[in-house]
Amino acid sequence: MTPTFIDFEASSLDLISSYPIEVGVCSPEGETSSWLIKPHVLWLDWSEQAQEIHGIARETLIEHGLEISEVAESLNQHLPDIVYCDAWTFDSFWLYRLYRAAKIKPRFQLESISVLLNKTRAQAWQSTRESVVIESEIKTHRADNDALILHKTWNRLHHGV
Repeated sequence: MTPTFIDFEASSLDLISSYPIEVGVCSPEGETSSWLIKPHVLWLDWSEQAQEIHGIARETLIEHGLEISEVAESLNQHLPDIVYCDAWTFDSFWLYRLYRAAKIKPRFQLESISVLLNKTRAQAWQSTRESVVIESEIKTHRADNDALILHKTWNRLHHGV
């Protein structure tokens, strides 16, 4: 069975002051969804370097982002019991910040993709991911695209597609 994947983009990579700015998911069928997140009033961290990478301006989040509680509720409604990511330390931190600010609990568990990979597939993950990115020409560092890349990498390692 193909897992559901999740990915976050953030204000920076500072694990003390950063916060999620976008979350994307990819279903087992390869369908993606993403949500821009309006920053909480106390979320002030911002990295111009990170903005250059993901291409999302803070002003865009303020104007077009969804309220934190709306994003958290949408994730709770649409995600299965377990979702997987490839950067658990960062993604779990941003998930926690999102739900803490929304004052609700996630109805799903976040796990690292590594718990599903045997040694051979774990060793092949990064090079396979790089091939998927090059061949599919998917723009990286947007949450839904990065979740789709996880999905395609999983399928290539497990099903040869």
